[in-house]
Amino acid sequence: MKVLIGLSGGVDSAVAAYLLKKQGHEVTSVIMSIWDDSFKTTGIKNYDTCFGPEDKDIEAARKIANSLKIPLHVINCREEYKKRVLENFMNEYKNGRTPNPCVLCNAYIKFGVLPSAAKKNGLVFEKFATGHYANIVFNSRLGMYQLYRAADTNKDQSYFLYRLTQKTLSEILFPLGIYTKKQVRNIAKEIGIHVAEKPESQDFYCGNYNDILKFPPKQGNIIDKNGRILGKHVGIWNYTIGKRKGLGLPGGTGSPLYVINISSEQNTVTVGSKEDLYSSLLIAEKISWCSIPMPKFPIKASVKIRQQHKPAEAVVVPVGASSAKIKFAEPQMSITAGQSAAFYKDSVVLGGGIIQNNGMVR
Repeated sequence: MKVLIGLSGGVDSAVAAYLLKKQGHEVTSVIMSIWDDSFKTTGIKNYDTCFGPEDKDIEAARKIANSLKIPLHVINCREEYKKRVLENFMNEYKNGRTPNPCVLCNAYIKFGVLPSAAKKNGLVFEKFATGHYANIVFNSRLGMYQLYRAADTNKDQSYFLYRLTQKTLSEILFPLGIYTKKQVRNIAKEIGIHVAEKPESQDFYCGNYNDILKFPPKQGNIIDKNGRILGKHVGIWNYTIGKRKGLGLPGGTGSPLYVINISSEQNTVTVGSKEDLYSSLLIAEKISWCSIPMPKFPIKASVKIRQQHKPAEAVVVPVGASSAKIKFAEPQMSITAGQSAAFYKDSVVLGGGIIQNNGMVR
């Protein structure tokens, strides 16, 4: 089978490419280019990020492709990335929300724009593969492809993939879904891939988020739950739900304070106690049911409200065609508007959506 694999310059996609070739597939590789060299940074903190200068990653990908004796093509995805991911990133922060750019990038760029652009560039392939840790299984009873968690629960990336459509799931491969990260690194060492010990990309952007946002200062009030003014801020985009340090408040406020609400309409940041961060309810919008038909009735599921969050038992109540109300069995901390809520049943990713409320609902 002709397989196109997306390389990143890291160990995961490199081993995925090796495994595909070992299985007898005709493998061609691509790496997407999303960085604009005219982009100005105020100081690069880390090169191993999703969005940042790409020269080192492309060079690493070329070495990987050469060592595996497979062709590599660099695909320009900059404009689409800017429109789909960066503009959303800016709009969300401007509206007092905290987006997860990786969710949109996976749904629209890595598994959409990239393979589509590769075809336009004349590349012929039957399946598109990546080094993601996740699994895809066809459920013959439902007649649907289902997204599953990876075997390595610590490395599982299914949370970022809940927006993939049935068409996309039918066209992609995840060679690493049955492996652990340790096994992948060991394979890389055994075959002599030079990035075997390369650190993982942990952050979205290599510098300060304000490099992307570029918002002029906009002073507003930092208030408590009763509306009492405690201090000033210079932009709500500098705050996220649960933030404790660097609030810009004078000393002597007593018990530790946390950001519990951000209002773009009032241009205010509300702070409160740690207990105020807990909520048993959230509303999710732009729902994607990736592995099952849209439910007509409430369903029980385990729900993750961020990548490192332990899935919590909840009831998911569909509201119309694109929203859902999630009622947790136990209150959850720091439910954050703009982040994603992913719904699981055992190891199956049922779907997910963008969190609309900010955790203040009781």
